Amino acid sequence: MNAREEELVATALLADPDATLQCFHEKRWAELAALVRFVHRDVPVELAQTDPALYRTLRDQVTRFFLRGGDALCLEKLEALASGQVSSKKEG
Repeated sequence: MNAREEELVATALLADPDATLQCFHEKRWAELAALVRFVHRDVPVELAQTDPALYRTLRDQVTRFFLRGGDALCLEKLEALASGQVSSKKEG
């Protein structure tokens, strides 16, 4: 997935929290990793000048993502799951 595709996936998932949950249940780890990368980079400040309405919308969506517990998602773990490198051994 290239950078533009990741951005489109992330903004779509931010707009629909139920779709994020569905991604989790369907084990679409690459899409969830793209979302987590996007929210950790945060919304570009330049967007506030070029498209203030989109900037506000994305900022609100990122805030809601974190308020709903999105910070519990580990980017490294999602990337490993997406690449199939996670062992089936349980941590105890």
